[in-house]
Amino acid sequence: MYEAIVVGAGHAGVEAALALAHAGKKTLLVTINLKHVAKMPCNPSVGGPAKGIVVREIDALGGVMPKVADKTALQFKMLNTTKGPGVWSMRVQSDKLEYSKMMLDICQHTENLTLIEDIVEEVICDDKCFKAVKLNKCGLIEAKACILTTGTYMDSTVMISSDTRKEGPDGDKTTSNLSESLRKLGIKLFRLKTGTPQRVLTSSIDFSKTQYEPGTDEFLHYSEETKPEDVLEFSKQVPCYLTYTTEETLKIIRENLNKSSMYSGVVKGVGPRYCPSIEDKVVRFSDKPRHQLFLEPESLSLNTTYVQGFSTSMPRDVQEKMVHSLIGLEHAEIIKYAYAIEYDAVDPLQVKANLELKDINNLFISGQILGTSGYEEAAGLGLIAGINAYRKLEGLEPLILKRDESYIGVMIDDLVTKGTNEPYRLLTSRAEYRLLLRHDNAEQRLIKYGYENKLISEDRYNNYLQKQEEIKDMIEFLKTAKVNKDTGVNDYLESLGYEKQDMSYNAYELLKRPNVKLKDILDLMAVKYNKELVNIVEIEIKYEGYIEKARREASRMEKMDNIKLPQDIDYSKVDNLALEARAKLNKVKPASLGQASRISGINPSDIQVLAIYVKQKKL
Repeated sequence: MYEAIVVGAGHAGVEAALALAHAGKKTLLVTINLKHVAKMPCNPSVGGPAKGIVVREIDALGGVMPKVADKTALQFKMLNTTKGPGVWSMRVQSDKLEYSKMMLDICQHTENLTLIEDIVEEVICDDKCFKAVKLNKCGLIEAKACILTTGTYMDSTVMISSDTRKEGPDGDKTTSNLSESLRKLGIKLFRLKTGTPQRVLTSSIDFSKTQYEPGTDEFLHYSEETKPEDVLEFSKQVPCYLTYTTEETLKIIRENLNKSSMYSGVVKGVGPRYCPSIEDKVVRFSDKPRHQLFLEPESLSLNTTYVQGFSTSMPRDVQEKMVHSLIGLEHAEIIKYAYAIEYDAVDPLQVKANLELKDINNLFISGQILGTSGYEEAAGLGLIAGINAYRKLEGLEPLILKRDESYIGVMIDDLVTKGTNEPYRLLTSRAEYRLLLRHDNAEQRLIKYGYENKLISEDRYNNYLQKQEEIKDMIEFLKTAKVNKDTGVNDYLESLGYEKQDMSYNAYELLKRPNVKLKDILDLMAVKYNKELVNIVEIEIKYEGYIEKARREASRMEKMDNIKLPQDIDYSKVDNLALEARAKLNKVKPASLGQASRISGINPSDIQVLAIYVKQKKL
């Protein structure tokens, strides 16, 4: 009846299922609770440093998160604009209820996609190949491929101090039988931990004591198909606010550390290093006198505020004291207490770069179950898993995104090559080619893959090709255009601190000067322009040398990635390899010499040995 089954309807699950359905595959999406499709159990936002670029990449590949994030955003903000374009990234404050509702509506009205509210109890395989899933109510359902995207719901435990409950976020059921089923298949699982802060009554906060944080006053969007009328205009966008912990906050936390689930021994899993609980921050950064917290709206239909950065697993009475010690929240009413959650995840070293298990054909792993953290990372993984499941069913080669092509490619390569023992979070520092992986050029990097996999329409692809011609034409125009001295160009340059000269300039060379803006040059020449195209062209010209250098470095790595390594090599028998290298290479089974070079603990001398071995064996 179905060609593919997707287990879990979080951010990974919906992207995977929609990708398969849009590509024409009969797909079943199984979820514990239909009301919680693509829910936001933690922060009510999409994007941020690196993560916002991932959302742009999802759009270029034909995913759905960007469109829904745009249409349900309460605030748009471009981050890091005082830094270089390699780290610019957008973040939207989301209406969490509307986001989930819109995603559910899309899933329910997508051809080839069926939704079932049930719990998957068992994954059934035969001769190392996926065959079926066994559901609690609906029984056995067969398919040709399966994608597991259980998020934080697999054998999960919610903890508030010593109060522990076997349940998922917000009291949902958990799937402990599924964990046991995977173990029987020989799949290695490990425990991870994350958490969420309090939700407080918005009307009980004194915002006059906090710092006002508005969005960016211009048309911002994740999806290239979003129009200005699709998003909330700036005057109606909802602000966030910034506040801080106090000396009293830190004192309360230190005095009650032994009551935290994390420090009392209740938590067994490893928490996220880059999004720690407030008690973890206080211990790790004991010299800091205060910690900043953002107060974020959750929905226009809710009178609740999310206290970003105040995640904890302290007892409820201690949480009351902690919240009331914050600036502006002295009389705040807690609507929902913070908690920690621990859950089973799959060791990503068991997974290939196409997100299929190495030892079980047609069984794919994606989202937080693969050891990641964040809605955006999950959605990106889900989309790639959906595309690769489709390609496997069609008998096509898998889509493997390279590290110089996307942050999604960086994330997948990190996970399957290095593994993780904590919830993995994307950071700009993880990408060695981040000047190539910018917010503005996601389409240039990835839309061809979305188009090839039936996720980008003909109209959109043709619009993209037309835009590329316009960019090319603008660059060629600037190479020959003159900014005449009678345009006021010399006064403009003098205002920027340059020595005044009575002369004309080549527009292309003039733009390469620090602080000179392309829009200003075009205004001086009275040339009309498209603002978005101007931003792309300006970056390409101003950073031309750096971009070319990064492309050369990426090309060298690509040559190593093109040297394939058979999966049946017994590295323990390769002479002159270090003992550590033999053990790690046998564990990871890298697909290429390039991937082998990125395994932690593998030295350049080991790569030289492997290169000689490959050449001698003519592999």
